[in-house]
Amino acid sequence: MNPPENDFRISALVISVALFMQNIDGTIVTIAIPSIARDLGISALHLSSVIIAYLVALTVFTPISGWVADRFGAKRVFLLAIITFTLASAGCALIRGLPELISFRILQGAGGAMMVPVGRLILFRGIDREDMLAASTWLTMPALLGPILGPPLGGFLTSEWSWRWTFWINLPIGILGLVCAWRFLPETQCTPSKRLDLTGSVLVAAALAISMIGFDSVDRGATHPVMPILVLSLGAVLCWLAWRHCRRTPHPAVDFSLLDIPTFKVASIAGGCFIAASDAMLFLVPLMLQVAFRYSVLSSSMMTFASSIGSFCMRPMAAFALRRYPVRSVLTTASCSFAVVLSLCALMSKDWSRVGIFFLLLMGGVSRSLNFATTGAIAFADVPESKMSAATSFQGTSQKFMKAFGVASVAATVQIVSMLRGSPHPDQRDIALGFVATVVIVMLTCPMFAQLSREDGSGVTSQME
Repeated sequence: MNPPENDFRISALVISVALFMQNIDGTIVTIAIPSIARDLGISALHLSSVIIAYLVALTVFTPISGWVADRFGAKRVFLLAIITFTLASAGCALIRGLPELISFRILQGAGGAMMVPVGRLILFRGIDREDMLAASTWLTMPALLGPILGPPLGGFLTSEWSWRWTFWINLPIGILGLVCAWRFLPETQCTPSKRLDLTGSVLVAAALAISMIGFDSVDRGATHPVMPILVLSLGAVLCWLAWRHCRRTPHPAVDFSLLDIPTFKVASIAGGCFIAASDAMLFLVPLMLQVAFRYSVLSSSMMTFASSIGSFCMRPMAAFALRRYPVRSVLTTASCSFAVVLSLCALMSKDWSRVGIFFLLLMGGVSRSLNFATTGAIAFADVPESKMSAATSFQGTSQKFMKAFGVASVAATVQIVSMLRGSPHPDQRDIALGFVATVVIVMLTCPMFAQLSREDGSGVTSQME
């Protein structure tokens, strides 16, 4: 049973179930990190590896998602990805140690790498430029319920039952998404138009994975000080080799020529930095509230809930802002306001009222949503149909890498500061410096967004004029 021809709304809603599952998984796991650490008998800071392993797997497998979708059929790959993600979630719920948890998180990441980018490919391929913003909204609005429900649901499940239920919850969602996708998504054809760039895929995967291992080795604080430097240097060399190879290959694993498109370049690079800071914040807030302020898991989750509410409420208003102001002004305003929120987060203390913290995180959610809605709308606006598959893979890879980079960089910052203090566990001051690091990352986006012309991105909202 297929949706009516060109009715992108039905496809967007079906694909949003998969995005919802991935989003709710991310927010629930972050809330449960301190509880998982206590159960496994390790430092909460070291459990950044659980998040990073998942994001690295997403990053490594995303570059080939477009080729796999073209070769075997986008709908078929999308269905298999949902099955993989769901079964891996069950594996995470059954683990007895950290190595097992990391292994199943990697498998989860492999499923997610094919699930969301391929879903976006199914949606965006074949729709008109003027429908890009509407399609992005129909896709992301239901999916935003994941981050909204994730914090309170994660806090409730962890407090009343066990952190393991934060993974079991994916099973009914995965089954629902699988059934809806099978029945309602349009059939897609296999189009093996080009060979897989195996060399490029291996170089990109190795470069990204080793770079993240380098950052992760810093925040563990258990290796010789020289080792992280050596690993990060190796990662940098591999990144250069991967870039050099992909620029010279006719059909590369990652098509860097897409960066010649101004709107896509800004959405990928500056938008990626914003995503890094956003995920870093989501990692730091539960640490600050549960570890430094001694909030209960449920209380912490209700505070984090504020950011999700802000994101959900702001999303429909993005079109209102874009009708009245240039894209570059909207994006720069979102970055500056988010930097202010992060700066205030660094100043938080136990003496702050819970209402004040709630409102601060609410405003952070507003800024994040304004940026995400705008960059999501302009990213593919000027990408030609022939490069849409490569663009979705590129965008997915850059986003997941920057998510991992954001968590790894602030975890490393907090770990280094804690080690310099001579303490094995972070305190409020250490975590506050992690927030300062996120401010720096966000401010890097402002000059990049300002490079856009007044006309860039205007096509995505022309139907509203």
